[in-house]
Amino acid sequence: LRQVHHRAQQLAAPALETDQVLLGRFLGSLPFGLTGAQQRVITELQQDLARPHPMARLVQGDVGSGKTVVAACAALAAVEAGYQVALMAPTELLAEQLHRSLCSFFSPTEHRPQLLTASCPAPCRSELRKGLLDGSINLVVGTHALIQKGVSFRRLGLAIIDEQHRFGVAQRQALL
Repeated sequence: LRQVHHRAQQLAAPALETDQVLLGRFLGSLPFGLTGAQQRVITELQQDLARPHPMARLVQGDVGSGKTVVAACAALAAVEAGYQVALMAPTELLAEQLHRSLCSFFSPTEHRPQLLTASCPAPCRSELRKGLLDGSINLVVGTHALIQKGVSFRRLGLAIIDEQHRFGVAQRQALL
């Protein structure tokens, strides 16, 4: 594991600085306040994102503990820096729930999360693929559909994998 970590630190990744004023406005628009643990993890994520190396962080918590809002804060930093964000979930139901949450969180911003699953009609899937490739879509939530042939990103800067233990190593690597 130490060797794997060392090899990962040799790779380059975009250093993403978080605009604290924008983050404050974003958090202020939420219908709830953050817990101390959420604030601490967001600060740690900001520090990791600012490094020019890939971040590999596991955020754990009970259902309803606020992991999605923490992920949204990391996503905000990436999209504001001009990168795309992909959030992969193991089931369509969970992807739809995450998509609804992110749509709510990002409603005061100009960013509009999109949803890509296997059940998307072919014309919709085609439009989403085009938007990811040309960069006009900067935030996408999806299932395994995100790692299917034909899905390419113009400038993917952050990959978030929900319930990562339900994906195989090769599936997680395919998104990364």
